[in-house]
Amino acid sequence: MKIIIETVIFLFLFTLMVRMATGNNGINVLYFYPREFQERAYELHLADRENVRRERRSFMIVFLSVLTITLVIFIHINKPANLIQAYWQALYFLEVMNWYDGIVIDRIWVGNSPIWIIPGMEGVPYLQSWKQVLHKRIRLSIIWIFLAPVIVGLVMLTGGIR
Repeated sequence: MKIIIETVIFLFLFTLMVRMATGNNGINVLYFYPREFQERAYELHLADRENVRRERRSFMIVFLSVLTITLVIFIHINKPANLIQAYWQALYFLEVMNWYDGIVIDRIWVGNSPIWIIPGMEGVPYLQSWKQVLHKRIRLSIIWIFLAPVIVGLVMLTGGIR
């Protein structure tokens, strides 16, 4: 039951940070949109490329820091007995986040909320197809297999594995 509560908290933090960055207009997070969509927004002078890069960098620093710290804390709380247990916990959270982002955020929320429709860009497609989501999530699933040890290393460095 504890892992379910931790998962809900982790995904809530993920969603909260995306929602706060978005505000009431998707233009605030133009960096989340497909490259072609971004290019069209730049052509229409709805956004400045450099500002979007800076905003993306700022958001990602906070976003990744909060999620990494949260994940390390949860693994500490779960007291893994060895590296393998810590690895599976890290991989679990990273994979759940990956698929949550693709299905709940990218398809359901973005596909059904008017917040993501950028004024001036109506009619320009921005929603990823299920096929695109599936391909991206499979690629990220493989990447997380190799990046989960980074989280385990942080857990080790902070004394979370006995």
